[in-house]
Amino acid sequence: MKDLRIDSVKRKQKVKLTVNGRKINAYEGETVLAALIAAGYKTLKKNPVSEEPRGALCGMGVCFECTMAIDGVPNVRACMTEVQEGMNIEFDE
Repeated sequence: MKDLRIDSVKRKQKVKLTVNGRKINAYEGETVLAALIAAGYKTLKKNPVSEEPRGALCGMGVCFECTMAIDGVPNVRACMTEVQEGMNIEFDE
């Protein structure tokens, strides 16, 4: 996937994350959701009834549509969690 970040924006230290077994780059200060979107992820979960793909909705901690397992902890809001070096993220694509 192509990195969707704007090249002219200055960023902090680069960190590596593992997303469903795949390595991606992120930057200190970004949320997990921002890093996932920049890495090209659109689907973050599936509807439990219809299995339709779902993505983030509000991006500010209100809707809980971006919950996923982060470092083995289930139901963490990606939009409210800052990235850290070596973080392991898992969700249904």
